[in-house]
Amino acid sequence: MSISPDKLKKLAEKHGYLDYMLIRYLEMFGEDDLIPFLQGNEIPPLPTIRANTLKISPRDLQERLQKKGFILMSIPDIPEGFFIEKSPFSLGATTEYLMGYYYIQSRASMLAGLLLNPSSTDVVIDACAAPGGKTSHLAQIMSNEGILIACELRKNRLITLRSNLSRCGVKNCLCFLQDARSLHELGITPDKILLDVPCTGEGLICIQASRKRSRELEDIEKMSQIQKDILIATIQTVKKGGEILYSTCSIAPEENEFVIQEALEKGNVEITNLDLNGGSPGFTDIFNRSLSPSLVKTRRFYPFKDNTEGFFICKLRKIEEV
Repeated sequence: MSISPDKLKKLAEKHGYLDYMLIRYLEMFGEDDLIPFLQGNEIPPLPTIRANTLKISPRDLQERLQKKGFILMSIPDIPEGFFIEKSPFSLGATTEYLMGYYYIQSRASMLAGLLLNPSSTDVVIDACAAPGGKTSHLAQIMSNEGILIACELRKNRLITLRSNLSRCGVKNCLCFLQDARSLHELGITPDKILLDVPCTGEGLICIQASRKRSRELEDIEKMSQIQKDILIATIQTVKKGGEILYSTCSIAPEENEFVIQEALEKGNVEITNLDLNGGSPGFTDIFNRSLSPSLVKTRRFYPFKDNTEGFFICKLRKIEEV
């Protein structure tokens, strides 16, 4: 049965969304998945943590937290990740957290560092680094070796970033107050760049219901342009053959596939395959736009399918300019 404009309006009212969002969601998810998507946004995903192997093994962390009454379940494909099925008190109030034994981080967010997978000899930039979850994960993957550069635009967020990196025992990282749109000013040609760009956060509705009404389409379009500028700057900065991991906690195509499409049209990057189970392929035809077929290699995550917030991941490799 087709969903009429009147029914869409009633669904928006029932679930607390702005009308324009439901019109978009119907095209994105179709009639079969629209209601499951809306229902999934009403259920916060299980809390997740990442064991910080710079300080403790996942097994030892699990044993310590279980003795305090926490119930943990390993996250498939993330050896250092745990779902928290039971929490007798706040995850941010344990001795283990304060000592940097773990970081409170979503499952999708953990995938970004794992998929970029830097080596202990790489030069890596985290272009939009605060508050430091992904940065500390990169340091962990690199065994606190190599060179890690963390950039943050806002001074107050840079202070938080440095605090979190210190708590986690990160020693291979330099932090800069730096606009990601001007990365070239650092004079560094990195092997890899992690680019978790600022976004509207539409994928976080399952965590913050206020996001159902906090953004208009104009906000998405404005953020999309900022994201394009940042991505083009990182492509100019990374070495030839180097990799960029682009991610957002937005589900808006304008902030994801449309941004990647513009980069592809510049002619000097290609999308690479993600060594990843789960997630849904990126859109190749949406909102009256036909996009590159290679965007099926990107991945989208949704609460109703993946038990994590809405998230987008794309891995790019810089090639010779054509």
